[in-house]
Amino acid sequence: MLNLTFEQLVNAQFKLYEGNPVIRCFGASTIVADPSLLTPDLTPDGKWRLYAHTLTGVHGFVSDDGISFRHTGRILSRAMRPDINKVGDRYLLFYERLQPLLPRAASLLGGKWVSDIYVVESKDLTKFSEPRPVLRFGSEYERVGKKGHSVSNPFFLPVEDGYRLYYSAGLTYIPDCRFDEPTYICCAQSKCPDRDFVRLPEPIIRPDDKPTGDKVRNAADLCCGCLKVYRLVDCYVGLQNGIYDDNGQSKSAIRLLRSDDGLAFSFVKTLLAPQMCGDSDWMAQFVYASHLVRTGDKLRMYFNARNTANILAGREHIGFAEAEIPKA
Repeated sequence: MLNLTFEQLVNAQFKLYEGNPVIRCFGASTIVADPSLLTPDLTPDGKWRLYAHTLTGVHGFVSDDGISFRHTGRILSRAMRPDINKVGDRYLLFYERLQPLLPRAASLLGGKWVSDIYVVESKDLTKFSEPRPVLRFGSEYERVGKKGHSVSNPFFLPVEDGYRLYYSAGLTYIPDCRFDEPTYICCAQSKCPDRDFVRLPEPIIRPDDKPTGDKVRNAADLCCGCLKVYRLVDCYVGLQNGIYDDNGQSKSAIRLLRSDDGLAFSFVKTLLAPQMCGDSDWMAQFVYASHLVRTGDKLRMYFNARNTANILAGREHIGFAEAEIPKA
């Protein structure tokens, strides 16, 4: 639980860190994306730990202050969109597991796309177990046309009667990007943290086919992207990065949703939209997956962003925005 009220979160004024991005894409990868973090109070060595994916898999990063990160190496291949959690005395790293390289490459040329949610376990964040499946294809809405399926973007949340795994399903082709983004937001539930998840019969968020004219408010009018859900003192909130159309150009923004039960959500406001940062265009067109953490009397919202839809020129980096928590 994030120890704050909905009113405090709504009134928090997030400001972009002036030194963004804090992690830039590196090596042969044009992206570093989907950050998931552990704050120092949750790690064995009292340091910040961040996990993100590149084109080569899921990688780890470590920091003393949550700003200057050192790359610690690749943890998983055939992997993207990690979600790290401390559960009791162990760490569970959920992620989207991909096909081997050749079938995955063939999917870009019209072949079958297949991805499922897997988990690895660690006691010390140094050695991880062998991957094991957590949630595999099991519903028609997870299909990608007639050519495979996509079960992606895991986000784990303990609740009073067990555990929930929020996830994305299906893929929607985005023409100006020339790649796909997740279509639906879904949820599965279990009494155990790492197995026996049972999906709800229908997605909990679908693309909005009745736009109101507010492009960012209807941030899911093309497809839903991903959802991160947090329990506050008095309700649940979701941070969603939907993909929307802006005069023929696709964009993504992070918007705040509210829920009484963590399943039925309503729009509250936009938290972070695409923009120029001085002379830098690093977040000019897309603001993607985020992770909200509390550190002392501040909130930090880490996210990845993309400068342009162009599949060759586009680059994705990780940055954060920070806000003082208003007094209750």
